[in-house]
Amino acid sequence: MASETSESADRAEPSPRRRAARRTRPSKARPVIFTAVVTTVLLGTGLGTTAYVKAQSRISAGAASPASPSPSATPSQGYGRAVAVKAPVRAVVDWDKVLSKGLADVEGGTSARYSVAILDTASGQSAVYGSGTFDTASIVKVDILATLLLQAQDAGRHLTTQEKANAKIMIENSDNTAASALWNDIGGASGLNAANQRFGLKETTGGSGLLWGLTQTSAADQLRLLRVVFGKDSVLSAASQSYLQDLMGQVNTSQDWGVPSASTGQFEVKNGWLQRTTTGLWDINSIGRVTSDGHTYLVAVTSNGSTTMNRGVALVEEAAKAAVKAFNKASDDANS
Repeated sequence: MASETSESADRAEPSPRRRAARRTRPSKARPVIFTAVVTTVLLGTGLGTTAYVKAQSRISAGAASPASPSPSATPSQGYGRAVAVKAPVRAVVDWDKVLSKGLADVEGGTSARYSVAILDTASGQSAVYGSGTFDTASIVKVDILATLLLQAQDAGRHLTTQEKANAKIMIENSDNTAASALWNDIGGASGLNAANQRFGLKETTGGSGLLWGLTQTSAADQLRLLRVVFGKDSVLSAASQSYLQDLMGQVNTSQDWGVPSASTGQFEVKNGWLQRTTTGLWDINSIGRVTSDGHTYLVAVTSNGSTTMNRGVALVEEAAKAAVKAFNKASDDANS
C-alpha cells in the first residue's frame, strides 16, 4: 500500500538582500528521474518469477543537459542504483498428486480396492486415483437414461409416457425392472456402447444380455459421463441434461449415501451396490455432483471387494470426503 506524508514548518521571510543574493545564484538543474520496470519470467520448471527493478538517474548541479550528456558521468554521481524485489511465485499444482496424497489414509482393507475421479467445475482441474475397471452395478442406470435421451434427440422425439415412468423410478428408486425395460429400449449393450462412443467414454463396455449391472467401467469414464450430464459442452441437449439432473437430485433418502457425504449443500447422486454370488463380496459405487465450501465438484468413486455392504459404503464415503477435502484445500491455497 502506498502512503503519503507531508511536512510543514514556519519559515521566516528572507531579507531583501538575501532575496537578491538568491536571485544572483546560478540556477541548479532540477533532478531528472528515470524509472525503468523490467519484468523477467523464468520458464522451464513450471514456475514463474517476476523481478521488478527500479533505476534512478540524477543529473547533478552544473551537469550538461540531456541533449549534451557529460562524458564524465560516473556511477558515483548516482547512475546505476538499483533495487530488486522478487514477486511471489505461484507453483504449478499437480492435481493427481493432490488427490493421491489426500487419499493416502483411505484403505479398503485386504480385499477391497477403489478408484476416485474428481473435477472442479469452476476451474476445470481434475484428477484420477486408481486404475482398472469395475462392475457398474446400478450406476449404469445414469448411462442407460443418457443413452435413451440421446437416441430420442436423434429421432427428434420426446420420451414416451412409459419411458418417463420407467426413468423416474429407475433413477430415484433404483428400480431394476424399470432398468431392464429401458435397457431393452436402447438396444442393450450395443446401444449403450454406441452412445458411449459419442459421450467420449473409453473404458466402458455394456454387460451381456440383460446383465446391465455387470457393465464394466472405470472411475475416469464415470467422470466423463458426469461431464455429459452436467457439463456445458455436451451432446445432450440442455433439456435432456436438466431432466436427468432433476431425477438425480430426487433420489430416495435411503439411497443418498456415497458422494453426498462430501457435500455441504446441494447434490445429485446415483449409487450402485451389488453382491457377487461367486465371492460374496460387494461392489459399491457412487457418482454425482456435490457442493462444498463454495466449490462444485463432479465425483465418481468405484469399488469392489468389500466384505459387507456397510463397509463398502463407508469406504466410498471416506474416499469421496477425502478427495473433496484435498481439492478444497489445494484450490484455496493456489488462489491465496
